[in-house]
Amino acid sequence: MRRDLPMMLIRVIVGLVFVTEGILKFAYPDELGAGRFANIGLPFPGLLGPLVGGIEVAGGAALLLNFYAGDAALLLLAVIGTALITTKLPVLFGRPIGPFALMKAPHHGVIGFIHEARTDLCMLFGTVAVLIDSGLRLGHRRRWYESSMER
Repeated sequence: MRRDLPMMLIRVIVGLVFVTEGILKFAYPDELGAGRFANIGLPFPGLLGPLVGGIEVAGGAALLLNFYAGDAALLLLAVIGTALITTKLPVLFGRPIGPFALMKAPHHGVIGFIHEARTDLCMLFGTVAVLIDSGLRLGHRRRWYESSMER
């Protein structure tokens, strides 16, 4: 139990943040869901807002419950990776990148990027830790014709 405590704490905070952010996308769609996605420049914001919110709620709950946590972490990595690319990379370069607008930030460049992306980076590395710890389970299940001794 004591040996697993650090990973349990990472699962709890990462899962809780994803669940909360997912709920907020439904509670405040104009500010944090579809409206925000439209301002960023993502295509189909009306579809992506609820989809991403649902993935965050379900994936975060899976991390909290340690139920297919590695598989959920893989989906959540796609979400957090997209968030970093679409909202934080323009801060790093100090200009819009393709359709992704430059958000208002007090500073641009490396320091501005690290400041603006600090939570996203923590979530990225926490999610990677969960993926490494849990592994992927889908597609690796024992078949009905395999005995437990064969694996």
